[in-house]
This record gives sequence, structure tokens and C-alpha cells, in this order.
Amino acid sequence: MNFKNNCIICNKDLMYLKEPKEHKCMICGKEFLVDSICEDGHYVCDSCHSKDGAAMIKEICIHSSDKNPIKLMEKIMKEPSIHMHGPEHHVLVGAAILTAYKNCGGNIELKSALFEMVRRGQQVPGGVCGFWGCCGAAVSSGIAVSIITGSTPLKNEEWKLSNLMTSKALKAIGEFGGPRCCKRDSFTAVNEACDFIEDNLKVTIETQEEINCKFSMYNQQCIKGRCPYFNR
Repeated sequence: MNFKNNCIICNKDLMYLKEPKEHKCMICGKEFLVDSICEDGHYVCDSCHSKDGAAMIKEICIHSSDKNPIKLMEKIMKEPSIHMHGPEHHVLVGAAILTAYKNCGGNIELKSALFEMVRRGQQVPGGVCGFWGCCGAAVSSGIAVSIITGSTPLKNEEWKLSNLMTSKALKAIGEFGGPRCCKRDSFTAVNEACDFIEDNLKVTIETQEEINCKFSMYNQQCIKGRCPYFNR
């Protein structure tokens, strides 16, 4: 399990800048206009932050027989390439939904669906929950539904369903309040997706009544008792 909570170079706290500034990624060396750096001035771009995690998510899901997306996510979250927080969750949520959907009888070609999930999910930047007002975990659930239904900007019912999925997950995530927690937001988005898919796509995905978070001790901003998954 990766215990780093903030900067993946030194694990020091992130500082959110008043105005975006040009900064070089510590891994790939490319320059980006960024909203945050760590206390020691390190910056890691979204692509480098989630690259290993996204590849690992796809590999595990392709070979998974899990019908419960929460259990599948918990298994993946324990991998070293998945950080406490980070844009890899924007791939993870949708990948877990697609895998469980397929394993519960859904009609998709999983390998190509996961490839597309990685491609789209990696386009959702880190920090959008606070800067754009749309958590990437919720967007990821909407991406999953758009892949399942074959939605495009010109479709009718498919377009409707993918947007409703995102809005349903986003409402549930937003009602908990901040600060962000990629684990809490991911669990919430997947729970909402299971209900939504059963109601609208008529595929029943395995769920569980109680989720006991195993990651709260690694989250410096854990909201504890306000979180329904907090393990007391």
C-alpha cells in the first residue's frame, strides 16, 4: 500500500497557489501551468502521477472475476501504485464499474471498454473536485455509463443516462462536504452507479450494505465521523 498522502516525491503537504504558475514536473521534466506544489517546491504532473496506476488497474480488471466493484476497488487501492489521493481514481471508479457490470452479465467487450476508460479517465485532471466543482470520481462513473451505452454528443437516451449518472454521483459526493477524499468519493460514486445501472440498464451489480474504510489512518484530512465509511 502507498502511504504517501500528499507529495509523491517527499510526502510533504501540498500548497494551493493563489494564481497558477509554470512549474516543471519532477519526473518527466515537462513544464505545466499548475495550481499546486508541495512545501519543498515539487510538482508531479497528472500523467506521471497516474501512469503506473492506470496500467495496473486495467491489468487487474481484465483478469478479474469480481462481481462486487467495492471489493475490487479495495483490492486495487492496496497496490503501491495507487496513492491515497490522485487522478488514478478517475480511472479506477469507472474501471471497477465496467468490470463488475461485465461479470454480472452486462453486454460489453471488457478489454476494449477498459482501454477506453483509461484513455478518457486520464483526461480528467487532478483537483477538479475543488477547482471545477465536479469530482473526478463522479465523472468516472458517468464515463463508465457512456461506454456501456455507447453515448456520444449526438445520442439521445445514452447522452441523458451518462449525464444523469455523473449528476447522481456528484450530488451524493457533494453532500458529505469537503475536504476531498479520493477513497470516500470513489466508494460513493460506485455505490450510486450500482443503483443507477440496476434501475436504468437492468443489470444487478453485487453491492454490500457496509463499507469499512481501511485507509482513513493515512488521510490527513479524513472527516472521520462525517464519513459513512469511517471505521470507528
